[in-house]
Amino acid sequence: MTFIRKPLWIALCLAVAGCQSAATPAPSAPAGLALSAWSTARTDGLEAAQLIATDGSNLDADRLLAGRDGLRLLDGSGRTLAHRAGFYGPTDHRVSADGLLVATMDLDRQTPVLMTLQDGQHGSTPLALPQPAFKVEGLCLYRDAARNVFLFLVGEEGQGEQWLVGQDTRLVTPRRVRGLALPPESEHCQVDDSRDRLYVNEAGVGLWAYDAHPEAELKRRPVALMQPFGNIAKSAAGMAVVPGGVLLLDAEARQLLRYRDGSAGWQAEPALALGDLDDAEQLSVRPAVGGVELLIAHDEGLHGGTLDWRPSAAETEASLPVVPVQAQTEPVPSLGDAADDPAIWVHPTDATRSRVLGTDKQGGLMVYDLAGTLLQSLPVGRLNNVDVRPNFRLGDRTVDLAVASNRDRNALHLFAIDRQSGVVSELGLAPTPLKDIYGLCLFQDQDGSIHALPNDKDGRFLQYRLDGRDGSIRAVRVRQFKVDSQPEGCVADDAGQRLYVGEEKHGVWSLDARAEVEPRLEPVIEVGEALHADVEGLALYRTAGHSYLVVSSQGNDSYLVLDAAPPYRLRGAFRLGLNAERGIDGASETDGLEVTSANLGGPWHAGMLVVQDGRKRMPETAQNFKYAAWADIARALKLP
Repeated sequence: MTFIRKPLWIALCLAVAGCQSAATPAPSAPAGLALSAWSTARTDGLEAAQLIATDGSNLDADRLLAGRDGLRLLDGSGRTLAHRAGFYGPTDHRVSADGLLVATMDLDRQTPVLMTLQDGQHGSTPLALPQPAFKVEGLCLYRDAARNVFLFLVGEEGQGEQWLVGQDTRLVTPRRVRGLALPPESEHCQVDDSRDRLYVNEAGVGLWAYDAHPEAELKRRPVALMQPFGNIAKSAAGMAVVPGGVLLLDAEARQLLRYRDGSAGWQAEPALALGDLDDAEQLSVRPAVGGVELLIAHDEGLHGGTLDWRPSAAETEASLPVVPVQAQTEPVPSLGDAADDPAIWVHPTDATRSRVLGTDKQGGLMVYDLAGTLLQSLPVGRLNNVDVRPNFRLGDRTVDLAVASNRDRNALHLFAIDRQSGVVSELGLAPTPLKDIYGLCLFQDQDGSIHALPNDKDGRFLQYRLDGRDGSIRAVRVRQFKVDSQPEGCVADDAGQRLYVGEEKHGVWSLDARAEVEPRLEPVIEVGEALHADVEGLALYRTAGHSYLVVSSQGNDSYLVLDAAPPYRLRGAFRLGLNAERGIDGASETDGLEVTSANLGGPWHAGMLVVQDGRKRMPETAQNFKYAAWADIARALKLP
C-alpha cells in the first residue's frame, strides 16, 4: 500500500469538518437538515464513499472513498492517509481500538476483497473471497457480540450470501456461512450490530429487516413499503443505521426518509426533501453533537452535512454469554430436520475412547468418536431419543445398554455397547402401547436395575424395568404418569433418584424416579423470561460437589443451567457460538442434548456438552451434533 503525505483535494468535504475549499452554496433544505455540495471535478469514477465511525478507533481517518481512483483513506482536512490502486465499488468498514477493517468490491476482478489498516500507517495484503456465482451489487459488514466479523453479499435476482471473514480487525480464512434468498431488486444493505439486524432494500417495494446472526432463521420483516402501503413515494435506495433508527433514500422522489425503531416496530417520521439532488443512491452517517453527520452520493457528486435527529433506541435484551463450539460430528445421512438427540457413552477404562450416540429421526443411530468422526451407522428406522446406562446383565455377559424410541414401531429399540471396543450392536425391540412414541430416558435404580421411560405426544409417560438375565430382554411396565401437553426431553438423576421431564410449551417438572413411589409432579421452571418454548433436551451434570440441570431453551437458541435441587436456582444461560479458528458454526434450534462430568481428556477434562444443531451452516449441510467443553461453560457462567 502506498501512503501519500501531501495535501490532496479530493471531491469530498463536510462543512462540519471545517473544509471550505471548492464548496458551493447549500441547496434549500428543511429545518434540521443542512447540506453542502462539493465540486464534481474529482468525483468522476467515484463508486462509494463512507464516513469513518469515530467510536473505538485511534485512527485519524475521517472518510473512505472507492472508485476508479482506487481506495483512499482521508483525514478531516482531506489529506490522504492511505491509498491502494485499483477499481473498487461498494464499500463498508468496521473500526476498533486496533484499526480499521475494510470490505470492498474489486470491480476489475468482480471479487469481494478485505483488508485491514492500523493507525493509518500499515495495511494488510488484500484478502479475496472466492468469486461469487452471481454479480455482487452491494455488500455490508456485521460484527456480532463475540466480535466475529461477517460479510453480506447482495446480488442479482435475489441471490445473497453471508461469509465469516474476521475476528475483530483480524482477518481469518473466509468461510461461507449460508446462502440468502433476498428480494430481486436489491443493491444496498447495512447492519445494525447492536441488534443483529440486516437491512436490505428492494427498489420498487420497500426496505426489509432480517436477523443477521449466522444461526438465525432466514425470515424478513417490512420496515417501510411503497405507497399506498407505506410512505416511500418512488423507490428505496441506500440506507444507513443510526442509534434507534434507520435512514433511507428515496432517490427518485429526492427525499430522505426516517424511521424510529421502537418496541412496537418501525415508526415513520416526516420525509426530508433533498432539493435538486438527482439519483441519490448512497448514504453514510455517523453520530455527531446534536444529531448525525451525513454523506450522500448522487449523480452529480457528493453532499455532506448534518441532521438534527436523535431517535431514542428501544431497550435491547441483555446479551447472553457465548461459548465456542470445540468440535462437531459429521452430518447425519438424512436431509432436513433429521438429527435429534445425543447420548454420551463413557469407556470404563479409557475415557478418551468414549463415544457419542446420535439419532437420525429419519433413519437410525449414528456412533461418533470424541473428534466427531462417524464410526458406525445403524439404519434401523426412525429413532427419536436415545440414552445409555452401564452394566446391564444380558445372559452370561455384561454389556452397556443403549435404548432409543423407535417411531416406526412405537417401541423401545435396544442396543448393546461392547465395554472394550465401544462397538454398538442391535439387540431388538420391546413393544409399547403408545400411539405416537416420542421422547425417552433411562434410570438406573440403587439395585442396578435399568428402567426405560418413553413418552407419547399425548403427555403419557410409561416406566419399564428391563430384564435381560435369561439372555433376551423383557420390558416390564411398572408405573405410568402424565403431563397435560406434549413432552419430549427427560433425564434421571440416578444417585438422587429423581426424574426431570420437559413439557414443551409449559416448562420442566421433577418427580421421584422410583417405580414404587406414587408420581407427584413438582415444578422446576416454567416457560417465561429465561426459558423459551419449546422446552427440548434435558441433561444432568453431576460431580461430588455440584449437580446441575441443563435445559435446551429452543425458542431463543440458548441453554439454561439450574441447580438440580430445590429451589432450582437458575445459574445462568448461554449460547453456543461459532469457532472462527476451527471453522465450526454455532448451534441453534436445538432438540436433544447430553452432558457428562467425566474427564474425557484434552478439552473435555471437566466434561462435555453435546447438542443437536438444528441449523447446520458453514457449510450448509445435513444437521449434526456440536461438542462444547464444560470448562468453557463453567467459566462463562462463573459456576463454582
